[in-house]
Amino acid sequence: MAASDRIMLGPLVGAIDQGTSSTRFLVFNAKTAELLSHHQVEIKQKFPKEGWVEQDPKQILQSVYECMERTCEKLSQLGIDLSNIKAIGVSNQRETTVVWDKITGEPLYNAIVWLDLRTQSTVERLINRTPGKNKNHLKHKTGLPISTYFSAVKLRWLMDNVDEVRSAVHSGRAMFGTIDSWLIWSLTGARNGGVHCTDVTNASRTMLFNVHTLDWDPELCQFFDIPMEILPKVRSSSEIYGLIKSGSLTGVPISGCLGDQSAALVGQMCFKDGLAKNTYGTGCFLLYNTGQKPVMSEHGLLTTVAYKLGRDKPACYALEGSVAIAGAVVCWLKDNLGIIESPEEVEKLAASVGTSYGCYFVPAFSGLYAPYWEPSARGIICGLTQFTNRSHIAFAALEAVCFQTREILDAMNKDSGIPLKQLQVDGGMTNNKLLMQLQADILCIPVVKPSMPETTALGAAMAAGAAEGVRVWSLEPEDLTAVTCERFEPQINPEESEFRYARWKKAVAKSMNWETTEPLNGNGETSIFSSLPLGFYILGSMFMLIGAKYISGLKK
Repeated sequence: MAASDRIMLGPLVGAIDQGTSSTRFLVFNAKTAELLSHHQVEIKQKFPKEGWVEQDPKQILQSVYECMERTCEKLSQLGIDLSNIKAIGVSNQRETTVVWDKITGEPLYNAIVWLDLRTQSTVERLINRTPGKNKNHLKHKTGLPISTYFSAVKLRWLMDNVDEVRSAVHSGRAMFGTIDSWLIWSLTGARNGGVHCTDVTNASRTMLFNVHTLDWDPELCQFFDIPMEILPKVRSSSEIYGLIKSGSLTGVPISGCLGDQSAALVGQMCFKDGLAKNTYGTGCFLLYNTGQKPVMSEHGLLTTVAYKLGRDKPACYALEGSVAIAGAVVCWLKDNLGIIESPEEVEKLAASVGTSYGCYFVPAFSGLYAPYWEPSARGIICGLTQFTNRSHIAFAALEAVCFQTREILDAMNKDSGIPLKQLQVDGGMTNNKLLMQLQADILCIPVVKPSMPETTALGAAMAAGAAEGVRVWSLEPEDLTAVTCERFEPQINPEESEFRYARWKKAVAKSMNWETTEPLNGNGETSIFSSLPLGFYILGSMFMLIGAKYISGLKK
């Protein structure tokens, strides 16, 4: 296409949205927030052992390059001039941990994904070192409990168990980062001048970052015995970090960086105290803006940095409730049980019965996160009868996502003292209208979904476009584009909602303490239950007793 035929749209901003299950690159019009084009690539997860979840950092990086190039091709085919792309923002899965060699540029091990459970023994050892064996010992600085969830324990495991990592750390060749750091370093030149940085939102999820001083904390690093020189420099969420060094967007600045949940909060324009959003992805993450002062939860929530939109701008904080398994439970129904062939089928299957018929599903596949922080919990399905079929299980799986959100919202209302009047939602699962209606029914408040669902990528684009030196996107309230929304009102009476919620809480209590690491006998031998959840053996025995004929009948 000739240059004279190209469409001039004014400034555009790109966003890398690197999630747990896929990578996407999206391009927005900075004046209207309109999504012009995008490309998506699925990311493979590896499960080398029970409870282990890994990804290949090089595959993640390659997926970013592929998405950027394919999107640029699509824009060119539409006649859009690529020189209009003035900035790129990065949004990423948080806590996922990478260590690489700064000399060779090669990862020293697979990325350990945020929901990985291998560090449980590391966590127990660290908690045992604290006064009173208190998992909240570091919370006054970090806002977080000592948990398998966060990056410092994953890094500690890598240093303890991977010779290449330990050697590189000792020789000064190692670089640590969450996915944002790995991508920014690689995209800005890698071993040839790549910028090793992170932003405050991602740093606040490592357990090495002081949420009050907004920097790495020497005492926290000493507690985990992690050398500070391997850590990236902490920057704001909106400033120029460096320039893209290869591909169609060479020379374009990377000027925005937000952990995915903070990006969604910005994309939902929750800039005022008391506004909250819930993102339904692989996991489920509810963030409540608490303003410029960190609020320490008394009810099992996390205190995290919501955003810092410029070097000289104040940091804003959020209370967060994190659920490990949301969309992942639908994938489990497809991949493990085979009762659906695609994730989209779950809505139709659940709607065909309109009730779980007393069946409750607690998908604690990676333990329970907020508000319990109980790694010993494991998934259970209870309340089964001979009448129960795959449709009821599908309905119970969707209800489980809603009940977990209700637990978080209850804790949030207690911490804030101001009950939330409506919940703003985003993420892939919000396309499921039955799920959204169930959520409104179980919360007893309206659920509001924006018509433009790409709020995570939009938030990263907004941060990038508003950065000093770019300034093509205004974040002033009067300049923000109003978003049309779909609204789901509660349709059941509060008494029914409370009854169902109480039954759910009963099921949660039964999911606790399924896994044990206690010695089996006085000889120091460990039970086989230490490596696999007790529920696995119970379910296995049950399935053998029921027989293959009945199991095959569930699939019909």
